[in-house]
Amino acid sequence: MGIVNVTEDSFSDGGRHLAPEAALAHARRLVSEGADLLDVGGESTRPGAIRVDRTDEAGRVIPLVRALVEDEVTVSVDTMRASVAAEALDSGAALINDVSGGLADPAMLEVVADHGCPVVLMHWVSPDQYRAGAGGRADYGGDVVTSVRDHLARRADAAV
Repeated sequence: MGIVNVTEDSFSDGGRHLAPEAALAHARRLVSEGADLLDVGGESTRPGAIRVDRTDEAGRVIPLVRALVEDEVTVSVDTMRASVAAEALDSGAALINDVSGGLADPAMLEVVADHGCPVVLMHWVSPDQYRAGAGGRADYGGDVVTSVRDHLARRADAAV
């Protein structure tokens, strides 16, 4: 799996692939190096990132999805917005990777179900779960493993 972050403040690449031609060149290089799946994201999800609006996110992601699908690349789209997910799936994306586990947009699970596509539901710590004065660390109530396990089980149940 290769990662193509089409964001100005990506935590992994520092925004090197924001320009459409740079993103496509990076994606094609990843495929030439053996990537079987490319995960394309148009919004930074690093802690403290400011959300981009839907139009900006879709404008970054959808043209790239279309170009990669035309190249016969299997594409995953990393988004927390149901509308962007729907447009990406309609453009040929094969699956959705939602870092919020379907919590940021209540319509997400319906969109992936309606499209009959796989979905990756991540563990998400929403901004209100961070402890004040704890250096930006999340509050897991003392047992991180149980907290994450239970969270993922609830998200899987919601998806089913």
